[in-house]
Amino acid sequence: MQASETLSDNLQSVLVDLIELHVQGKQAHWSVVGKNFRDLHLQLDEIILDAREFSDQVAERMRALDAMPDGRSETVTKATHLPKFPDGEVDTTETVTLITERLDATVDNMRKVHDEVDEEDPTSADLLHAFIEKLEQYSWMVSAENRKPRKRSAGKSAHRTS
Repeated sequence: MQASETLSDNLQSVLVDLIELHVQGKQAHWSVVGKNFRDLHLQLDEIILDAREFSDQVAERMRALDAMPDGRSETVTKATHLPKFPDGEVDTTETVTLITERLDATVDNMRKVHDEVDEEDPTSADLLHAFIEKLEQYSWMVSAENRKPRKRSAGKSAHRTS
């Protein structure tokens, strides 16, 4: 199978976001400071490793479809959907927010291109499914650092009895 221009463009769009997620995750990893530093520092490593692996899978899928991936820094900078990461040290609370936003932006783009990808190549769409599942899990886990517990509704107890 040979990828159409649309399929190639859609996969390229996912590729640049995954590369940028990897790079920004590394920047966050190096610049994070504050409470729960070590846990967030290690969690960022997990995200970075997966983003790098996912970008390689997309690029290799593109090559399998006779499309040419472009991961050059100028291409990534120009085409990414992720906002720029701030310079300098970043507090853990802000880092949680920044990384959650970047995970969500990456997933949003994957969801945006998904149907067109699936229409032409369900195998590539299967890759997107797996990436979305893992990145959404990371988003939930990272964002939980800044969340406060929800208030319980009146009349609901902490433990259910039957």
